[in-house]
Amino acid sequence: MTPEAFFDRLQRSGPAPAYLFLGSEGYHRDRARRALIDAVLPAEERETGFTRHDLGEVSLAEALDDARSLSLFAARRVIWMASAESAVPRTESEEGEGALGSYLREPSPGTTIVIESSRWDFEGEDKPKLERVQKFFAAVPMQVEFRQFTPEAARAMAQTLAKQAGLQIGLAELGLLLEATAGEVARIAVEIEKLGVFAAGRKVTAEDIAALVPDAQSSTIFALVNALGARDRTRALEILDTLTRQGEYMPLALTFLGTQFRMALAAREANLRGAGAIQAHFNKIGARIWPERARQIEHAAQAFSRSKLERAVAKLFETDRALRDARPDDRIVMEEMILELTA
Repeated sequence: MTPEAFFDRLQRSGPAPAYLFLGSEGYHRDRARRALIDAVLPAEERETGFTRHDLGEVSLAEALDDARSLSLFAARRVIWMASAESAVPRTESEEGEGALGSYLREPSPGTTIVIESSRWDFEGEDKPKLERVQKFFAAVPMQVEFRQFTPEAARAMAQTLAKQAGLQIGLAELGLLLEATAGEVARIAVEIEKLGVFAAGRKVTAEDIAALVPDAQSSTIFALVNALGARDRTRALEILDTLTRQGEYMPLALTFLGTQFRMALAAREANLRGAGAIQAHFNKIGARIWPERARQIEHAAQAFSRSKLERAVAKLFETDRALRDARPDDRIVMEEMILELTA
């Protein structure tokens, strides 16, 4: 079931005897954990009623024995079994599934167990591993799948969270936040809470994000890409000044710039129209990009002709080579590049 179905069922029918939580997405999983504990345990019973086992350290049988035992101090209990993937044997076996099935035929009254596998995801190389976990714990009827957000869903959720927090944030700044957090909604929620305190009563700026959000310096690089794509010389020089003060390693910044302009050239050669078509094209060939990045590529492709994009890629290569030479000031090299690209 989806997280939304889990919340709905929990509200309508109360907690079930057992759940299997699958997937690496953290935001909904954390919400589900809190909601389940709130539904089972009153606040005064949470210290004595909640027990966590790591199935990488104790066996499934031992954890189930704990669930069967009656506590003198808590009438209701939540038994959380983390690292469920560690309990899956390397060879096919029915032992764990049989022990679990035996428990579920007569579950302890007032006790809810949660078996959690959060190491692997539902796509790519992780998929068969997670399917093995799902098969091994098939005796649990209530299985909740925590799948990663798509880029579009992550952006929509970020907008919702910002609105709920009363955060004043523009689309460009929201794009920087998404880039800095790699679209992980759990991280987005934390950063929005921080920004809500830091920028209370005013609009969030790119500088706020660079100051508060880990890995946001790379987002400032994307802002430089955007300024160059719009051929905004003044803004590009201002951002270069910010990167210099932050101590950014300029060859790394240039790598981002080179990638962006090569993508813009590829989009123009493929005659791609609109950010949606650009995103779909690169995602299809395995170069996954976010909607904000697709819009930046679109802006660069529109602002530069094909010949100018080709010259820009060549200039970026020359600049990268110049940065690796022994010279007194990398900033001069970068400024010369900006002046030429925005001419």
